[in-house]
Amino acid sequence: MAPKFTDIAFTPSVKALQEHYGSRSMYERVEAMDQTNDTLSPAMVEFIQERDGFYLGTVSASGWPYVQFRGGAPGFLRVLDERTLGFADFNGNSQYLTTGNLADNDRVFLFLMDYAHRRRLKIWGRATVEYDRPDLLEQLQVPGYPATSQRAIVIAIEAWDWNCPQHIPHKYSEQEVLAMVEPLGDRIRNLEAQLARRK
Repeated sequence: MAPKFTDIAFTPSVKALQEHYGSRSMYERVEAMDQTNDTLSPAMVEFIQERDGFYLGTVSASGWPYVQFRGGAPGFLRVLDERTLGFADFNGNSQYLTTGNLADNDRVFLFLMDYAHRRRLKIWGRATVEYDRPDLLEQLQVPGYPATSQRAIVIAIEAWDWNCPQHIPHKYSEQEVLAMVEPLGDRIRNLEAQLARRK
């Protein structure tokens, strides 16, 4: 069984700080719940499939963290099964920092944000870079997206955790704004048509 969130995140140093600042007893109760938190629920699958981007963290051979934003059409981060994610790795700036880091350390961290509804999902996992897997690349291909896939990245989920909404700003994508103002546009056109008929 993969480690649960608290096994990964609550190191001795973290626990010492929780004790110092008075939150340790609360998080001991969380640990006692014995939730494995390594399997995606249907609601989480839906949340992931609606995202058009996420932040991906890796660690270099020298121990330095590296975070980059991965974006695409909603659903480009695919749920392959309840404990596995995958996405096509498209041509970029040819630095190969993420894939190079994964050659030395397979640990990854995904941070998925829904700014409009102030929700965020954290996922810890272990990633495999898959070369020469045309079947997998075809499965992960984004329909209509013109970029070339060089390889696939598959993530075995070790743990996940929902974060509280505190301090998340409300932000909306262009598509979300257009959807919100569309009824107003319809209303304006109807009112203009009524005025034109009265002239």
